[in-house]
Amino acid sequence: MGILDIVEEAAGAYAAVKGVEKLDPDAGLLEKGMAAFAGFKGTELLKEKLAEHEEQADAADQQGDAQTENA
Repeated sequence: MGILDIVEEAAGAYAAVKGVEKLDPDAGLLEKGMAAFAGFKGTELLKEKLAEHEEQADAADQQGDAQTENA
């Protein structure tokens, strides 16, 4: 895990906590902690889904190139 991964996940946690504070200025520690965890994990899952999508797009491009060469 690189430093950029940690920074991205921390930014996701921070954004989620700030969102909770905007919705509920009197949010407690538990609510903020849950938001931070959700933001952290959400960023991680989003990165995984984007990587999967890029892999699928690359595979589709390679198949398209192979079909073009065979034609």
